[in-house]
Amino acid sequence: MINEIKSDAQTRMDKCVESTKTQMAKVRTGRAHPSLLDTIQVPYYGSLTPLKQVASVSIGDARTLTVSVFDRTMIAAVEKAIMSSDLGLNPMSAGATIRIPLPALTEERRKDLIKVVRAEAENGRIAIRNVRRDANSSVKELEKEKECTEDDVRRSEDEVQKLTDAHIKLVDEVLAAKEKELMEF
Repeated sequence: MINEIKSDAQTRMDKCVESTKTQMAKVRTGRAHPSLLDTIQVPYYGSLTPLKQVASVSIGDARTLTVSVFDRTMIAAVEKAIMSSDLGLNPMSAGATIRIPLPALTEERRKDLIKVVRAEAENGRIAIRNVRRDANSSVKELEKEKECTEDDVRRSEDEVQKLTDAHIKLVDEVLAAKEKELMEF
């Protein structure tokens, strides 16, 4: 039973780290990356549809994204959706494709983005600690029901703490890599 609790905690902590990575990928650096447009929704026949379902996004060069729309009648809608997003991008239509130049980041904007990234990392750490708390309380419930001994509880808490430390270290590594990426020119 304790092993099941630990494996569940491991899985949930892994998901917390992946979620943090996903959130950090949304933070724009000066470099072009297709995942930058993952959150954009396009009105398509009356319903909002993710951009990647109506177009393919590729990298033109280091600072340009290229969007190839599947349905040519959707080009204006895709362009409008990109402009109205909170990414601050200005797409330019060129026939069937849309080119999106990414402006270089100012020093002030880089520092603001680092604050955002640090907040995301802290949210990830908090989520991991919540998983630790849940796992420890589940083990203590087993002790109350006399399904395990006090030594088992202590051993389990130590192992869950080691898992927590390892996952928080992963989040810190992701944060350091993102900060380094943001400060590059």
